[in-house]
Amino acid sequence: MTTWTDQNADRPISLTAPSGIDRAAHHRLDEAWLAAAWSHPTTRCFVVSGGQVLIDETPDGRTELVMTPSFEAPLTEAHRYFLGTDEEGASYFALQKDSLPGRIDQSARPAGLREAGLLLSPRDVGLMVHAVGLESWQRTHRFCSRCGERTVIAAAGHIRRCPACGAEHYPRTDPAVIMAVTDEDDRILLGRQVHWPEGRFSTLAGFVEPGESIEQAVRREVFEEVGVSVGQVDYIASQPWPFPSSLMLGFVARATSTEIDVDGDEIHEARWFSRDELGAAFESGEVLPPYGISIAARLIELWYGKPLPTRSFV
Repeated sequence: MTTWTDQNADRPISLTAPSGIDRAAHHRLDEAWLAAAWSHPTTRCFVVSGGQVLIDETPDGRTELVMTPSFEAPLTEAHRYFLGTDEEGASYFALQKDSLPGRIDQSARPAGLREAGLLLSPRDVGLMVHAVGLESWQRTHRFCSRCGERTVIAAAGHIRRCPACGAEHYPRTDPAVIMAVTDEDDRILLGRQVHWPEGRFSTLAGFVEPGESIEQAVRREVFEEVGVSVGQVDYIASQPWPFPSSLMLGFVARATSTEIDVDGDEIHEARWFSRDELGAAFESGEVLPPYGISIAARLIELWYGKPLPTRSFV
């Protein structure tokens, strides 16, 4: 028997579809190549500011990242980040600015990844994820963690160097686990964080600690947050999550206990759901599904057996 999961196992997770962009990391230290690429007429660039970019709707109904030729770009030298090249050889750059530029036609609008990630093409999403991650790191890591001196940008935005002690600093990525926990009755465990709106439930998640394997992190986080013990842990997929600098590692995990004891600090409420119970809760509005861009939605869908209802919320 073919299930919905079998038919959709290869459906891309948001922010992870192949973008067609080669990051071409071997060019990042080649200043002559970067200068030539920047001045080439096919080069395109866009501004990123505070995690947002400009997007625009095309006449045929698509949504695109607003990009301009490099010769029309706003001036910036230090905060120009090389993102890669496409299959035709065109280069792409992001420009970090304090604010997004205005548009004469007034049709473009600012958007963050939570919105744009569901609207843009895989190419544009891939470029935006890269740019937003770099911008966040650049804004928050301007000083050397070893000696305190102000650092300078190198490698087309992918390194910060300390001129005083010579230390090199690289963009940070914080590994985080996110897991769909099921029990022997094939129910799923969903929780509501303390700051979420009433009715919003999702999978549990947490950061990997130093010296800890990802499987250990899954078991620790579930027990800490809801008091449930976990045995078997199986990896499913990963998702970049630059809010501001995480990599979400998705799992399914089998509970070895079912009594819930929420911590009250991160999780306000947690419940076991059968498929019928969750479907009825979605239908009545008692439970709001996770936002569609998150890998949490895919993890729940793999268990649920069909797409979750579409219901967006902040």
